[in-house]
Amino acid sequence: QVRLVESGGGLVQAGGSLRLSCAASGSIFSIPAMGWYRQAPGKQREAVASITSGGITNYADSVKGRFTISRDNAKNMVYLQMNSLKPEDTALYYCAGVLPDYFYWGQGTQVTVSS
Repeated sequence: QVRLVESGGGLVQAGGSLRLSCAASGSIFSIPAMGWYRQAPGKQREAVASITSGGITNYADSVKGRFTISRDNAKNMVYLQMNSLKPEDTALYYCAGVLPDYFYWGQGTQVTVSS
C-alpha cells in the first residue's frame, strides 16, 4: 500500500508558476507510472501528465510546453512544474500511482490562477 500526499498548491496570478510535489509513503520504484490529474468544479477529473518508471513522459495537449513532470525514485517523490499558468488551470490537482488494475490517489492540492 502506498500513501500519496500532495503539496505546493496555492493562489497565483496568470502567467505565474507553481511547483507541486507528491510524497509517497512507500517505494514508487515498482509503480509503472506516476501521474498528475486535475478536477475543476463541475468538470470531470482529467489527466494532466504522467511519467513511467523509465522516465517516459506524456502530457495533455492543454499543458504541453508549460508543465513538466518528473520523479525521483530514490526520494519517492513526484513533481509537477507548472509555468505560464492560466485561469483555466484552476483545479484540484491529484497525484496518482498508476498500476494495470489499480490507482493510488492522494487527497489533492488546490491550484487557483487569478486573471
